[in-house]
Amino acid sequence: MASNKQQIKSRIRSIRSTKKITKAMEMIANSKLVKQRNLMEANRNYASELQSLVNAIISAKPDLQSDYLLKHDSNKAYNILFCSDLGLCGAYNSNTIKFAKQNLNKEDPLVVFGTHAYRHLKNEGFNVVNEMIEIDNLSQSEISKEMSKALKAYQKDEVSKIQVVYTRFINTVSFETTLNVLLPYQAQEGDASKVRDVLFDPDEKSVLNNLIEQMVHNVTYSLSLESKTSEQAGRRLAMETASDNADDLEEKLVLQFNQARQAEITQEINEIVSGADAL
Repeated sequence: MASNKQQIKSRIRSIRSTKKITKAMEMIANSKLVKQRNLMEANRNYASELQSLVNAIISAKPDLQSDYLLKHDSNKAYNILFCSDLGLCGAYNSNTIKFAKQNLNKEDPLVVFGTHAYRHLKNEGFNVVNEMIEIDNLSQSEISKEMSKALKAYQKDEVSKIQVVYTRFINTVSFETTLNVLLPYQAQEGDASKVRDVLFDPDEKSVLNNLIEQMVHNVTYSLSLESKTSEQAGRRLAMETASDNADDLEEKLVLQFNQARQAEITQEINEIVSGADAL
């Protein structure tokens, strides 16, 4: 009985120690989530305005032709994927990798940001064309560098589209892996009055092409921020769940310990009573 009590006490100490770690990680993830979400929302507004301007030009000049609006002959897609460097963020990584396996062709060029998916997809035989790039502290210039390569491949008709696999942030407890096709650009209805009196230099087509390129660069960066925000939200949720599970397990073990101690006390009382009766 004493041995059983000691085992239970040891498990309780272990769970309390683990709970301290998960609580600390939850607090860190929550702090990073707030910071990352503010950055994401600020950049989202800029990306939205760029798209609005492109749509306005296309609506005002419906006969305007651009390679970025036309479907290309190649059957290949240039894929860009955002994932995490670390685990302990729930199903964030596994969902992204599973989505990639189901929706991307292994032969198509693939750029992976995040070491977790990079190793896994490369081992699975995907055509990963970049060196390993960590997602933490990922700069906009690094993303633009890879996007420039994708745009060159698109311009040379080596690929028919450019698409991004990322995790869309819905709220702090909900996010989903999504595929966003950047090119060919699917124009939406825009406010033509925005550019009705605008003079284009050197011409409308050049301005439109430059704007679409800027938009593609910025939207990709915006999607990276959304993925990183989802990662922190997933990590915070995972650590919160782990802490709650630790609380439940500790409560059950404390109950077992008290029952074992009560049984031990009852046994000692019975032994004392039996000894007294024997006298």
